[in-house]
Amino acid sequence: MSTLAGKHIVLGLSGGIAAFKSAELCRALVKAGVTVQVVMTEAAEHFMTAVTMQALSGRPVYTSQWDPREANNMAHINLSRDADAIVVAPASADFLSKLLHGGADELLSLMCLARPIDKVPLIVAPAMNREMWSNPATQRNVAQLKADGIHVLDVGQGDQACGETGDGRMLESDEILEELEAFFTPKALSGKSVLVTAGPTYEAIDPVRGITNLSSGKMGFAIARAARMAGAQVTLVAGPVHLPSPRGVLRFNVRSAREMLDAVVQQADAADVFIATAAVADWRPTHSADQKIKKDGSGQTPELSFVENPDILATIAQSLRGASGELFCVGFAAESHDLLQHATAKRLRKGVPLLVGNIGPATFGQDDNALLLVDEKGARELPHASKQALAVQLITDIASRLTR
Repeated sequence: MSTLAGKHIVLGLSGGIAAFKSAELCRALVKAGVTVQVVMTEAAEHFMTAVTMQALSGRPVYTSQWDPREANNMAHINLSRDADAIVVAPASADFLSKLLHGGADELLSLMCLARPIDKVPLIVAPAMNREMWSNPATQRNVAQLKADGIHVLDVGQGDQACGETGDGRMLESDEILEELEAFFTPKALSGKSVLVTAGPTYEAIDPVRGITNLSSGKMGFAIARAARMAGAQVTLVAGPVHLPSPRGVLRFNVRSAREMLDAVVQQADAADVFIATAAVADWRPTHSADQKIKKDGSGQTPELSFVENPDILATIAQSLRGASGELFCVGFAAESHDLLQHATAKRLRKGVPLLVGNIGPATFGQDDNALLLVDEKGARELPHASKQALAVQLITDIASRLTR
Protein backbone atom coordinates (compact mmCIF):
# COMPACT_ATOMS: atom_id res chain seq x y z
CA MET A 1 0.00 0.00 0.00
CA SER A 2 1.28 3.47 -0.88
CA THR A 3 2.33 5.79 1.94
CA LEU A 4 -0.15 8.22 0.39
CA ALA A 5 -3.17 5.98 1.01
CA GLY A 6 -5.82 7.80 3.02
CA LYS A 7 -4.35 11.25 2.41
CA HIS A 8 -6.44 14.19 1.26
CA ILE A 9 -4.58 16.43 -1.19
CA VAL A 10 -5.64 19.67 -2.81
CA LEU A 11 -4.22 19.59 -6.33
CA GLY A 12 -3.84 23.09 -7.71
CA LEU A 13 -3.32 23.87 -11.39
CA SER A 14 -1.93 27.18 -12.57
CA GLY A 15 -1.63 28.13 -16.24
CA GLY A 16 0.79 26.17 -18.41
CA ILE A 17 0.96 23.52 -21.09
CA ALA A 18 2.25 21.08 -18.45
CA ALA A 19 -1.31 20.94 -17.10
CA PHE A 20 -1.84 17.82 -19.19
CA LYS A 21 0.55 16.03 -16.80
CA SER A 22 -1.69 17.09 -13.92
CA ALA A 23 -4.42 14.87 -15.30
CA GLU A 24 -2.03 11.92 -15.16
CA LEU A 25 -0.95 12.95 -11.67
CA CYS A 26 -4.54 13.17 -10.46
CA ARG A 27 -5.27 9.70 -11.76
CA ALA A 28 -2.12 8.31 -10.13
CA LEU A 29 -2.97 9.91 -6.79
CA VAL A 30 -6.47 8.47 -6.81
CA LYS A 31 -5.05 5.05 -7.70
CA ALA A 32 -2.69 5.38 -4.72
CA GLY A 33 -5.67 5.83 -2.40
CA VAL A 34 -5.65 9.63 -2.17
CA THR A 35 -8.77 11.79 -2.19
CA VAL A 36 -8.02 14.68 -4.54
CA GLN A 37 -9.68 18.07 -4.52
CA VAL A 38 -8.78 19.98 -7.68
CA VAL A 39 -8.56 23.79 -7.68
CA MET A 40 -7.77 25.58 -10.95
CA THR A 41 -6.83 29.12 -11.82
CA GLU A 42 -8.53 30.89 -14.70
CA ALA A 43 -5.31 30.55 -16.70
CA ALA A 44 -5.24 26.80 -16.08
CA GLU A 45 -8.65 26.44 -17.71
CA HIS A 46 -7.10 27.53 -21.01
CA PHE A 47 -5.02 24.32 -20.95
CA MET A 48 -7.18 21.77 -19.11
CA THR A 49 -10.92 21.59 -18.59
CA ALA A 50 -12.54 21.33 -15.20
CA VAL A 51 -14.71 18.55 -16.63
CA THR A 52 -11.64 16.39 -17.22
CA MET A 53 -10.25 16.98 -13.75
CA GLN A 54 -13.64 16.30 -12.16
CA ALA A 55 -13.93 13.01 -14.01
CA LEU A 56 -10.46 11.95 -12.86
CA SER A 57 -10.76 13.12 -9.26
CA GLY A 58 -14.39 12.14 -8.75
CA ARG A 59 -15.03 15.46 -7.00
CA PRO A 60 -16.35 18.86 -8.14
CA VAL A 61 -13.58 21.20 -9.27
CA TYR A 62 -13.27 24.70 -7.80
CA THR A 63 -12.20 27.57 -10.02
CA SER A 64 -13.46 30.70 -8.25
CA GLN A 65 -13.23 32.19 -4.79
CA TRP A 66 -16.86 33.26 -5.28
CA ASP A 67 -18.10 29.68 -5.76
CA PRO A 68 -21.71 29.64 -4.47
CA ARG A 69 -21.46 26.01 -3.37
CA GLU A 70 -19.80 27.15 -0.15
CA ALA A 71 -22.50 28.33 2.26
CA ASN A 72 -20.18 30.79 3.95
CA ASN A 73 -18.56 31.83 0.64
CA MET A 74 -15.14 30.91 2.04
CA ALA A 75 -13.82 28.20 -0.25
CA HIS A 76 -10.25 29.36 0.43
CA ILE A 77 -10.76 28.44 4.10
CA ASN A 78 -12.98 25.39 3.83
CA LEU A 79 -10.99 23.54 1.16
CA SER A 80 -7.63 23.85 2.90
CA ARG A 81 -8.47 22.91 6.48
CA ASP A 82 -8.86 19.16 5.94
CA ALA A 83 -5.97 18.82 3.48
CA ASP A 84 -2.82 16.87 4.25
CA ALA A 85 -1.06 19.01 1.66
CA ILE A 86 -1.62 21.48 -1.15
CA VAL A 87 0.23 20.46 -4.30
CA VAL A 88 0.47 22.99 -7.12
CA ALA A 89 1.37 21.28 -10.40
CA PRO A 90 2.08 23.01 -12.65
CA ALA A 91 3.34 26.04 -10.80
CA SER A 92 4.06 28.72 -13.40
CA ALA A 93 6.67 31.46 -13.01
CA ASP A 94 3.86 33.93 -12.42
CA PHE A 95 2.31 31.74 -9.73
CA LEU A 96 5.66 31.29 -7.95
CA SER A 97 6.06 35.08 -7.92
CA LYS A 98 2.55 35.44 -6.56
CA LEU A 99 3.27 32.98 -3.75
CA LEU A 100 6.45 34.81 -2.84
CA HIS A 101 4.70 38.15 -2.48
CA GLY A 102 1.56 36.81 -0.80
CA GLY A 103 -0.66 37.50 -3.81
CA ALA A 104 -4.27 36.43 -3.35
CA ASP A 105 -6.33 37.60 -6.30
CA GLU A 106 -7.87 34.20 -7.12
CA LEU A 107 -8.87 31.06 -5.24
CA LEU A 108 -5.70 28.97 -5.51
CA SER A 109 -3.24 31.64 -4.37
CA LEU A 110 -5.72 32.78 -1.73
CA MET A 111 -5.93 29.21 -0.41
CA CYS A 112 -2.13 28.88 -0.32
CA LEU A 113 -1.90 32.11 1.66
CA ALA A 114 -4.72 31.18 4.06
CA ARG A 115 -3.62 27.60 4.78
CA PRO A 116 -2.49 26.71 8.31
CA ILE A 117 1.27 26.71 7.68
CA ASP A 118 2.06 24.36 10.54
CA LYS A 119 -0.52 21.78 9.48
CA VAL A 120 -0.87 21.97 5.69
CA PRO A 121 2.42 21.84 3.76
CA LEU A 122 2.64 23.50 0.35
CA ILE A 123 4.42 21.59 -2.40
CA VAL A 124 4.97 23.13 -5.82
CA ALA A 125 6.14 21.60 -9.10
CA PRO A 126 7.54 24.40 -11.30
CA ALA A 127 6.92 24.37 -15.05
CA MET A 128 8.14 26.98 -17.52
CA ASN A 129 10.42 27.80 -20.44
CA ARG A 130 14.13 27.26 -19.84
CA GLU A 131 14.92 30.97 -20.03
CA MET A 132 12.17 31.77 -17.56
CA TRP A 133 13.49 29.10 -15.20
CA SER A 134 17.09 30.30 -15.35
CA ASN A 135 16.16 33.98 -15.06
CA PRO A 136 17.68 35.43 -11.87
CA ALA A 137 14.27 36.69 -10.77
CA THR A 138 12.83 33.16 -10.85
CA GLN A 139 15.84 31.69 -9.07
CA ARG A 140 15.59 34.34 -6.36
CA ASN A 141 11.89 33.54 -5.97
CA VAL A 142 12.56 29.82 -5.68
CA ALA A 143 15.31 30.33 -3.10
CA GLN A 144 13.07 32.54 -0.98
CA LEU A 145 10.09 30.19 -1.28
CA LYS A 146 12.28 27.36 0.04
CA ALA A 147 13.46 29.62 2.86
CA ASP A 148 9.80 30.32 3.66
CA GLY A 149 9.20 26.60 4.14
CA ILE A 150 7.56 25.84 0.80
CA HIS A 151 8.69 22.53 -0.70
CA VAL A 152 9.80 23.28 -4.27
CA LEU A 153 10.34 20.22 -6.44
CA ASP A 154 13.10 20.00 -9.02
CA VAL A 155 12.41 20.62 -12.69
CA GLY A 156 13.02 18.21 -15.53
CA GLN A 157 15.24 18.69 -18.55
CA GLY A 158 14.38 18.08 -22.19
CA ASP A 159 12.24 19.22 -25.10
CA GLN A 160 9.77 21.98 -24.34
CA ALA A 161 6.48 22.86 -26.02
CA CYS A 162 8.00 26.08 -27.34
CA GLY A 163 10.50 24.07 -29.37
CA GLU A 164 13.48 24.79 -27.15
CA THR A 165 15.38 22.30 -25.02
CA GLY A 166 16.62 22.68 -21.47
CA ASP A 167 15.63 22.89 -17.82
CA GLY A 168 12.17 23.97 -16.73
CA ARG A 169 9.91 21.06 -17.66
CA MET A 170 7.53 19.93 -14.96
CA LEU A 171 8.45 16.52 -13.57
CA GLU A 172 6.51 13.59 -14.97
CA SER A 173 3.51 12.42 -12.97
CA ASP A 174 5.26 9.29 -11.68
CA GLU A 175 8.21 11.40 -10.54
CA ILE A 176 5.95 13.78 -8.64
CA LEU A 177 4.14 10.82 -7.12
CA GLU A 178 7.46 9.42 -5.94
CA GLU A 179 8.39 12.81 -4.45
CA LEU A 180 5.07 12.97 -2.60
CA GLU A 181 5.49 9.45 -1.25
CA ALA A 182 8.95 10.40 -0.01
CA PHE A 183 7.62 13.61 1.53
CA PHE A 184 5.09 11.72 3.67
CA THR A 185 7.39 8.82 4.61
CA PRO A 186 8.77 8.99 8.18
CA LYS A 187 12.47 9.83 8.00
CA ALA A 188 13.71 6.85 10.02
CA LEU A 189 17.07 6.93 8.20
CA SER A 190 17.60 10.68 8.24
CA GLY A 191 21.31 11.46 8.36
CA LYS A 192 22.29 7.93 7.35
CA SER A 193 24.11 6.84 4.22
CA VAL A 194 22.96 3.58 2.61
CA LEU A 195 24.86 1.59 -0.01
CA VAL A 196 22.86 -0.93 -2.07
CA THR A 197 23.88 -3.43 -4.73
CA ALA A 198 21.28 -4.70 -7.19
CA GLY A 199 20.81 -6.90 -10.23
CA PRO A 200 22.98 -9.66 -11.68
CA THR A 201 26.62 -9.58 -12.68
CA TYR A 202 27.89 -10.64 -16.10
CA GLU A 203 31.09 -12.64 -16.57
CA ALA A 204 32.32 -12.63 -20.16
CA ILE A 205 33.26 -15.86 -21.93
CA ASP A 206 34.00 -14.04 -25.17
CA PRO A 207 32.86 -10.70 -26.66
CA VAL A 208 29.29 -11.95 -27.22
CA ARG A 209 28.68 -14.59 -24.54
CA GLY A 210 28.82 -14.66 -20.79
CA ILE A 211 27.61 -16.11 -17.51
CA THR A 212 24.79 -14.30 -15.73
CA ASN A 213 21.49 -15.02 -14.00
CA LEU A 214 17.84 -14.03 -14.15
CA SER A 215 17.93 -11.31 -11.49
CA SER A 216 16.07 -8.20 -12.72
CA GLY A 217 17.35 -5.86 -10.01
CA LYS A 218 13.80 -4.85 -9.05
CA MET A 219 14.18 -5.77 -5.37
CA GLY A 220 17.42 -3.84 -4.99
CA PHE A 221 16.05 -0.80 -6.78
CA ALA A 222 12.94 -0.91 -4.57
CA ILE A 223 15.17 -1.00 -1.49
CA ALA A 224 17.21 1.95 -2.74
CA ARG A 225 14.00 3.88 -3.35
CA ALA A 226 12.59 2.99 0.08
CA ALA A 227 15.83 4.02 1.81
CA ARG A 228 15.80 7.37 0.05
CA MET A 229 12.14 7.87 0.99
CA ALA A 230 13.15 7.20 4.61
CA GLY A 231 15.57 10.12 4.46
CA ALA A 232 18.85 8.34 3.71
CA GLN A 233 21.51 9.40 1.26
CA VAL A 234 21.54 6.40 -1.06
CA THR A 235 24.19 5.04 -3.42
CA LEU A 236 23.18 2.23 -5.77
CA VAL A 237 25.71 -0.05 -7.49
CA ALA A 238 23.77 -1.77 -10.27
CA GLY A 239 24.67 -4.68 -12.47
CA PRO A 240 23.44 -4.85 -16.09
CA VAL A 241 19.71 -4.13 -15.74
CA HIS A 242 17.19 -2.01 -17.64
CA LEU A 243 15.58 -0.05 -14.83
CA PRO A 244 15.30 3.70 -14.31
CA SER A 245 17.21 5.10 -11.36
CA PRO A 246 15.11 5.92 -8.29
CA ARG A 247 14.84 9.67 -7.79
CA GLY A 248 17.53 11.19 -5.65
CA VAL A 249 19.72 8.07 -5.72
CA LEU A 250 23.37 8.15 -6.87
CA ARG A 251 23.88 5.25 -9.27
CA PHE A 252 27.00 3.47 -10.50
CA ASN A 253 26.65 0.91 -13.30
CA VAL A 254 28.94 -2.14 -13.40
CA ARG A 255 29.00 -5.47 -15.23
CA SER A 256 31.25 -8.03 -13.57
CA ALA A 257 31.60 -9.14 -9.95
CA ARG A 258 35.07 -7.64 -9.76
CA GLU A 259 33.79 -4.30 -11.04
CA MET A 260 31.01 -4.42 -8.46
CA LEU A 261 33.48 -5.17 -5.68
CA ASP A 262 35.69 -2.26 -6.71
CA ALA A 263 32.71 0.13 -6.74
CA VAL A 264 31.43 -1.11 -3.38
CA VAL A 265 34.86 -0.83 -1.72
CA GLN A 266 35.16 2.76 -2.95
CA GLN A 267 31.75 3.70 -1.51
CA ALA A 268 31.67 1.61 1.68
CA ASP A 269 33.77 3.95 3.83
CA ALA A 270 31.08 6.64 3.62
CA ALA A 271 28.17 4.27 4.30
CA ASP A 272 26.33 3.49 7.52
CA VAL A 273 24.36 0.58 6.02
CA PHE A 274 25.34 -1.86 3.27
CA ILE A 275 22.55 -3.92 1.69
CA ALA A 276 23.93 -6.54 -0.69
CA THR A 277 20.90 -7.35 -2.80
CA ALA A 278 22.77 -8.17 -6.02
CA ALA A 279 22.81 -11.74 -7.32
CA VAL A 280 26.56 -11.94 -7.88
CA ALA A 281 27.96 -14.72 -10.09
CA ASP A 282 29.88 -17.23 -7.96
CA TRP A 283 32.32 -18.06 -10.74
CA ARG A 284 33.84 -16.51 -13.84
CA PRO A 285 35.76 -18.03 -16.77
CA THR A 286 39.48 -18.25 -16.07
CA HIS A 287 40.10 -16.53 -19.39
CA SER A 288 37.81 -14.44 -21.58
CA ALA A 289 38.43 -14.90 -25.30
CA ASP A 290 39.23 -11.77 -27.33
CA GLN A 291 37.15 -13.04 -30.25
CA LYS A 292 33.93 -15.01 -30.51
CA ILE A 293 34.47 -18.71 -29.90
CA LYS A 294 33.05 -20.38 -33.01
CA LYS A 295 31.98 -23.97 -33.46
CA ASP A 296 33.91 -25.82 -36.18
CA GLY A 297 31.40 -28.58 -36.99
CA SER A 298 33.40 -31.26 -35.21
CA GLY A 299 30.92 -31.57 -32.36
CA GLN A 300 33.65 -30.78 -29.88
CA THR A 301 32.78 -28.26 -27.18
CA PRO A 302 35.30 -25.62 -26.13
CA GLU A 303 37.19 -26.29 -22.93
CA LEU A 304 36.24 -23.77 -20.27
CA SER A 305 37.70 -23.47 -16.81
CA PHE A 306 36.42 -21.32 -13.99
CA VAL A 307 37.69 -19.46 -10.95
CA GLU A 308 35.72 -18.28 -7.95
CA ASN A 309 34.65 -14.64 -7.89
CA PRO A 310 35.42 -12.45 -4.89
CA ASP A 311 32.80 -12.53 -2.14
CA ILE A 312 31.59 -8.94 -2.00
CA LEU A 313 29.37 -9.28 1.08
CA ALA A 314 31.97 -11.19 3.11
CA THR A 315 34.71 -8.76 2.09
CA ILE A 316 32.75 -5.77 3.37
CA ALA A 317 31.26 -7.51 6.41
CA GLN A 318 34.68 -8.73 7.55
CA SER A 319 36.38 -5.39 6.96
CA LEU A 320 37.28 -3.26 9.95
CA ARG A 321 34.09 -1.16 9.77
CA GLY A 322 31.87 -4.16 9.04
CA ALA A 323 33.29 -6.38 11.76
CA SER A 324 33.08 -3.60 14.35
CA GLY A 325 29.42 -2.92 13.55
CA GLU A 326 30.16 0.63 12.44
CA LEU A 327 28.87 -0.46 9.02
CA PHE A 328 25.62 -2.44 9.39
CA CYS A 329 25.70 -5.16 6.72
CA VAL A 330 22.64 -6.92 5.30
CA GLY A 331 22.98 -9.87 2.96
CA PHE A 332 20.56 -11.48 0.52
CA ALA A 333 20.28 -15.16 -0.32
CA ALA A 334 18.44 -16.28 -3.46
CA GLU A 335 17.85 -20.00 -3.01
CA SER A 336 15.92 -22.66 -4.90
CA HIS A 337 15.03 -24.84 -1.86
CA ASP A 338 15.48 -25.23 1.91
CA LEU A 339 15.46 -21.46 2.32
CA LEU A 340 15.70 -21.26 6.11
CA GLN A 341 18.53 -23.78 6.30
CA HIS A 342 20.61 -22.14 3.56
CA ALA A 343 19.91 -18.57 4.71
CA THR A 344 20.87 -19.40 8.31
CA ALA A 345 24.12 -21.01 7.20
CA LYS A 346 24.92 -18.14 4.85
CA ARG A 347 24.41 -15.53 7.57
CA LEU A 348 26.94 -17.26 9.81
CA ARG A 349 29.36 -17.83 6.95
CA LYS A 350 29.26 -14.22 5.81
CA GLY A 351 29.33 -12.80 9.31
CA VAL A 352 26.40 -10.40 8.93
CA PRO A 353 23.78 -9.46 11.55
CA LEU A 354 20.87 -9.80 9.11
CA LEU A 355 20.37 -12.11 6.14
CA VAL A 356 17.32 -11.76 3.88
CA GLY A 357 16.32 -14.91 2.04
CA ASN A 358 13.99 -15.50 -0.88
CA ILE A 359 13.29 -18.16 -3.48
CA GLY A 360 15.07 -16.93 -6.58
CA PRO A 361 13.18 -18.81 -9.32
CA ALA A 362 9.87 -17.57 -7.87
CA THR A 363 10.86 -13.91 -7.76
CA PHE A 364 13.42 -13.14 -10.48
CA GLY A 365 11.85 -10.66 -12.89
CA GLN A 366 8.62 -10.44 -10.89
CA ASP A 367 7.08 -7.37 -9.25
CA ASP A 368 6.28 -9.20 -6.02
CA ASN A 369 8.14 -11.40 -3.58
CA ALA A 370 8.19 -12.88 -0.08
CA LEU A 371 11.16 -12.44 2.25
CA LEU A 372 12.60 -14.32 5.20
CA LEU A 373 14.57 -12.22 7.70
CA VAL A 374 17.18 -14.25 9.55
CA ASP A 375 19.23 -12.95 12.49
CA GLU A 376 20.84 -14.33 15.65
CA LYS A 377 17.41 -14.70 17.29
CA GLY A 378 15.79 -16.74 14.54
CA ALA A 379 13.68 -16.01 11.46
CA ARG A 380 10.71 -13.81 10.62
CA GLU A 381 8.72 -13.91 7.40
CA LEU A 382 7.57 -10.87 5.43
CA PRO A 383 4.55 -12.32 3.58
CA HIS A 384 4.04 -12.11 -0.16
CA ALA A 385 3.60 -8.51 -1.34
CA SER A 386 4.89 -6.09 -3.94
CA LYS A 387 8.64 -5.62 -3.88
CA GLN A 388 8.18 -1.94 -3.08
CA ALA A 389 5.98 -2.74 -0.09
CA LEU A 390 8.51 -5.32 1.11
CA ALA A 391 11.33 -2.83 0.62
CA VAL A 392 9.55 -0.33 2.88
CA GLN A 393 9.08 -3.02 5.54
CA LEU A 394 12.72 -4.07 5.29
CA ILE A 395 14.02 -0.52 5.57
CA THR A 396 11.77 0.04 8.60
CA ASP A 397 13.20 -3.11 10.18
CA ILE A 398 16.79 -2.07 9.46
CA ALA A 399 16.19 1.43 10.86
CA SER A 400 14.85 -0.06 14.10
CA ARG A 401 17.97 -2.23 14.44
CA LEU A 402 20.24 0.81 14.13
CA THR A 403 18.64 2.36 17.21
CA ARG A 404 18.86 -0.71 19.45
